[in-house]
Amino acid sequence: MTHNNVSLENGTEKFWSLHLDTFSMSLFLGFIFLFIFIRVAKKAKIENPGKFQLFIELIIDMVDSHVKDIYHYNKKSRLIVPLALTIFCWIFLMNLMDLLPVDLINFVNHRVGIPEAKWRIVASADVNATFAMSISVLFLIIFYSIKAKGFGGWIKELFSAPFGIAFAPINFIFQILELVAKPISLALRLFGNMYAGELIFILIALLPWSVQWLLGVPWAIFHILIITLQAYVFMVLTIVYLSLATESH
Repeated sequence: MTHNNVSLENGTEKFWSLHLDTFSMSLFLGFIFLFIFIRVAKKAKIENPGKFQLFIELIIDMVDSHVKDIYHYNKKSRLIVPLALTIFCWIFLMNLMDLLPVDLINFVNHRVGIPEAKWRIVASADVNATFAMSISVLFLIIFYSIKAKGFGGWIKELFSAPFGIAFAPINFIFQILELVAKPISLALRLFGNMYAGELIFILIALLPWSVQWLLGVPWAIFHILIITLQAYVFMVLTIVYLSLATESH
């Protein structure tokens, strides 16, 4: 295998290659998220709730308050809060994998007899995963724009905003650039931060054992803030973009 990500194309990287490591880790962590929240929901207590239930409720309340403050179109929409909650928790879990020892997966591969395999454990450090999520947000932006304004209203806005219908070609170019820039900014911001963090952990792992602890522990503590912040920023920007998509310009 010549590429860092496992491919179905005889180990080579092609346009339609499937990155098994990124896909598997994303799917696994998605099921972990569902398992935790479903289990807490089934065992939730009104009186004397446990600490973990209170922690989950704190996350839900935080997401719900952000949606109410940012998303102004049809606040009763039943999709926005679950969507924002899923984005935040799923990305956080993917980012959290960056705190595992960098040699852990290679150790596991060696134990099961495949020492040559290279497996990316941090799915959000793969630009394919971040672009997949951001493109999904792009489709939602278009969907909510059409839902709020109608297909004709959305098309009209593409050619009339912001300079008026007399500048239709210029307006269309600006609108398309703005539309494309949103998923690109979402994807590259998350990818860049997580990929850089992964590289720093790898560089620290190359140092002598005594120095690894000296540098690795402070960086890991600081990195907890980074992985949480990146999940939070992706969630908030998604809510903002969906809110802007429903507003008339």
